[in-house]
Amino acid sequence: MFCRTKSNGKYQYLQIVENRREGGKVRQRVLANLGRLDVLTRTGALDRLIASALKFSENLVVLAEKGRKEKEGGEEEGFDALSIGPSMVFGRLWELTGCAEVVGEMLAGRRFGFDVERAVFMSVLHRLTETGSDRSAVAWLEGQSIEGTEELSLHHLYRAMSWLGEEIGQGYSVGKDGCVAVARCVKDEIEERLYGRRMDLFSGLELVFFDTTSLYFTGEGGGLGERGISKDHRFDCKQVVLGVVVDGEGTPVCSQVWPGNTADVSVLRAVARRLQERFDIRRVCVVADKGMISRDNVAALVKMGWEYILGARHRNSKEVMEWILCDDAPMRMEKIEREGGREPFYVEVKEVLKEDSEEEAKKKAAKGQEPYPPRRYVMCRTRQQASRDAEVRQKIVAGLEEKLRTDPKSLVANRGYSRYLKTRKGGMEIDRGKIEREARLDGVWVLQTNSSASTARIAWQYKNLWQVEHLFRAAKSLLRTRPVYHHCDAAIRGHVFCSFLALVLRKELLRRMEDKKIKSEWNDVIRNLDSLTETKIETGGKNFVVRSTAKGETGAIFRSLGLRLPPVIRREDGEDFIERQPAAD
Repeated sequence: MFCRTKSNGKYQYLQIVENRREGGKVRQRVLANLGRLDVLTRTGALDRLIASALKFSENLVVLAEKGRKEKEGGEEEGFDALSIGPSMVFGRLWELTGCAEVVGEMLAGRRFGFDVERAVFMSVLHRLTETGSDRSAVAWLEGQSIEGTEELSLHHLYRAMSWLGEEIGQGYSVGKDGCVAVARCVKDEIEERLYGRRMDLFSGLELVFFDTTSLYFTGEGGGLGERGISKDHRFDCKQVVLGVVVDGEGTPVCSQVWPGNTADVSVLRAVARRLQERFDIRRVCVVADKGMISRDNVAALVKMGWEYILGARHRNSKEVMEWILCDDAPMRMEKIEREGGREPFYVEVKEVLKEDSEEEAKKKAAKGQEPYPPRRYVMCRTRQQASRDAEVRQKIVAGLEEKLRTDPKSLVANRGYSRYLKTRKGGMEIDRGKIEREARLDGVWVLQTNSSASTARIAWQYKNLWQVEHLFRAAKSLLRTRPVYHHCDAAIRGHVFCSFLALVLRKELLRRMEDKKIKSEWNDVIRNLDSLTETKIETGGKNFVVRSTAKGETGAIFRSLGLRLPPVIRREDGEDFIERQPAAD
């Protein structure tokens, strides 16, 4: 049955009509004529009729009550909408990745006065959805529906982070192996157990990417906080150095924090040794940036039987500048097919082998140095990057010429311009020889490796180091790991590790979205999930929950995780919305 209007002259009349099937055809029959529509509306008779019928429809009663409260001022009546999207989606990922179970196992036997697992999950979820400090997490929680967090406060979050960074054993110390001192913490065992769960499905690590960055403090930063080379350009603040290892698929494996004055080149051996010890890795290829290369690091990796692909400091290496870049062998173009239907990657490559000459070997022997093993270099170049480098240099030189004409004194301390200048009597001038040498490096990067893989494969694996850089950008911008306000070393380690766990969940969600071909920007995903809310309404002595409309790809994301969207209107009875069987696409 339904209502319709029928025109008769200049008036419209309201009727109640039903559809009936007669002789294979659908026909309409008028059940009641309610009268002129303008009269029914003016006198309020239509409103009274609908209100009278409304009490026989439970769902419509709830919607009417929701509309009434919104119109009359819902806030005064305690009428609140809580976001459910982030907690449902990332709570499901928290379980699927094993984080919930592993954290629960680590807490067995510990007697805290609050639910530490819920506090850790709340901190992780806050990093994923709302940028801001840990202090802002408590205010953010008021608008979220997260089971088991009702009694949590700020000091509970701080205690949970301190537990994650709590020392439980001694790591490598500074000594003859040159490794940086690292304490073993609770978070290390969590990483190892998560890795063990993943290895039930995968054969093991064959390729790892490693890089470091710095995170600055607001304050003293405890014992870890030191002044060093800031990659955030915040030399006024103390900092820590953060290293992250990811596997060949881009999934975070482990993380480590060192004092802020730790040099990048000094941590690679420590990371390699701890990887071997913690994850029982016998042979793997390590890909790291040029800041990690040193004779000792190369020797340590070779001694462990590992392969390596390390970026070479070609501008600062006499061997690279005078031997590799001057090699006369032509470069060849290689095409690398990429997964997921993405455009192929084109790179020019050539291989150059270098070993010490007799004279060099004698000089090293005279100094008591061991001979350096033969080196395999791979020189790479992309035309797109070469064009960009040339364009940037042309702009710098044009600006330099203008400065020399108008204000040459301003160039004295300008590092961007100084590499293209040379001094002469009475002033400075552009060094055309330096510009020509710099042009030879357009779009070029040089790798040192002992891998037997093809030159094209080595170039592509090194380019994939962007996965770690992408994680750092996400940790710093999306997850707001910086600045750090904690003053206790354990809390600092726990604070950074919460961001590491957030990156694990983020990577798993992106992987599942890619598998289901769900295309959506990360910020849009978070915004749409956060807009999925539920409102609790009490009417007629019964409690109901009303859900908002799912926006964007929210429904598809739920299905990719085996979740069902809650009904638009339901009784508050704690119904489970996890599919026990794989959800249909």
